[in-house]
Amino acid sequence: MARPLSRSLLVLPDDSAKPLIGAINSAKQSIRVKVFAFSDPTMLRALVDAGNRGVHTRVILNADRPGRDDRNKAVAKKLRDGGIEVLDGNPEFSVTHEKSLVVDQTAAFIQSFNWEPENFNETRDFGVLTRDAAEVREIGDCFEADWKRQTFKPPQNSSLIWCPGDGRQRLAFFIDHAQESLVVQNERFQDPVIIERIVRARTRGVKVHVLTRPAHSLTVEKLAEGVSGLQIMHDVGIKIRKIKRLKLHSKMLLADGARAIIGSINISAGSFDKRRELAIELTDIELVERLKAVAHKDWKNSSPLDVSDEGIAADLERHHKGGRGSP
Repeated sequence: MARPLSRSLLVLPDDSAKPLIGAINSAKQSIRVKVFAFSDPTMLRALVDAGNRGVHTRVILNADRPGRDDRNKAVAKKLRDGGIEVLDGNPEFSVTHEKSLVVDQTAAFIQSFNWEPENFNETRDFGVLTRDAAEVREIGDCFEADWKRQTFKPPQNSSLIWCPGDGRQRLAFFIDHAQESLVVQNERFQDPVIIERIVRARTRGVKVHVLTRPAHSLTVEKLAEGVSGLQIMHDVGIKIRKIKRLKLHSKMLLADGARAIIGSINISAGSFDKRRELAIELTDIELVERLKAVAHKDWKNSSPLDVSDEGIAADLERHHKGGRGSP
């Protein structure tokens, strides 16, 4: 008899929120949620229902940032009114950007998506459900450390990637070992170390495809940095495109059709050095094959992104000189 898979891939919007709601509804003892932004009413109702049936349910939400994010205040009140324990993210980090769900001691989700209706219905996002005992325990241990405002030290040789920590080194190593092909889906290209590694991959003959978002999606203060990263990659022959009919929010790397990284990490110094982030590195054949199919579909359903100075200016003009990015 074949051994049950310990991991499975979630693709949004294709798979919807059903796998997460099913996991929450099946919880017997505990639920632990850590997420940057949360307003989806169905997810809210599922958590409150779990609490009402006696499941110990706790939620860590990113603290609202004055003048930028007020999205979590309303849902935090509703959760507390429903008997759910809620804390702001650990103040040690500038932002809690990790998106994870741990159910009992048996299952955990690592996600690129926030718990917002937009993410479940309109964005390209990925998640991984793991039932690997060590991975579930590690994600749970980090939740407890952040809940108690303690330092979390991940184990060595883990498949999970944590920031702050060795996230930049892990992504650089991953890119450096690509031999034939590299697919990168990320809305931000602002970290010079990772951009350099992607450029090096292209110059040594790796076929590199980059799917990202137009310039107007960047914050004003990060616009020049983000645009220059795209232009550097374009100048060495890297194909840069934008997806059609969906909003790109995924943070995914796929190398040689055999290895992948999925999680919350944007390619930015802030993500690597100041934010609580989580990703997972995968070689599972079934997951990677599905990811390859989705990546191929997304590339086919995309169009070239004009990253010339003129193209950037035209994009900003169409969108009133830029907007705010979507973490």
